[in-house]
Amino acid sequence: MADRVKVAVIYYSATGTTYQMAQAACETAGDVGADVRLRKVRELAPDEAIRSNSGWHAHHLETQDVPEAMLDDLTWADVVIFGTPTRYGVMAAQLKQFIDTTGPLWAQGALVNKVYSAFCTTGTSHGGQETTLTSLFSVFYHWGGIVVTPGYTDASQFIAGNPYGASHTSNNGEVAPDDIALTATALTARRAVQIGAAVKKGLAG
Repeated sequence: MADRVKVAVIYYSATGTTYQMAQAACETAGDVGADVRLRKVRELAPDEAIRSNSGWHAHHLETQDVPEAMLDDLTWADVVIFGTPTRYGVMAAQLKQFIDTTGPLWAQGALVNKVYSAFCTTGTSHGGQETTLTSLFSVFYHWGGIVVTPGYTDASQFIAGNPYGASHTSNNGEVAPDDIALTATALTARRAVQIGAAVKKGLAG
């Protein structure tokens, strides 16, 4: 249906932790009535680097069928949710490279008034979850986007403790997202769809 909110979940994941959160975001967005696209950004690392890490190599093979993100996914979407592991307190280079290709859309005003949100993973506690999310928000501000976060809008957030977006500490890829992280991811996606629907309806009116 034309009035359904369109959601693009665009992520980068090396060993699969962020991918699992992306799947949770897609599932929740679909459950609340959105049309959803799951897209991974292009891998930049050379094959020898990927093969040197068994978890990285395995995940690379397991997700070969996930389509790569294209600029069309951004123009199609009413809501865009980005997911990334942290790299020194900011987003991964692979996601940044995709974002750096959006200049033509930005110049056309094609990214304005969309709803944006994000989630992230880190290898260690205090590994830069909040700064990674706010680094993404800075991009959204430049695009003229509407940033939606989970805040403390649900009691579960007082356990998760990150009002900026869903996040998870993976112990360097050893610990899969737990119920706390997945609940926060679901809340993030649900709020993004709800606000996205309101914005879409308001703009149409």
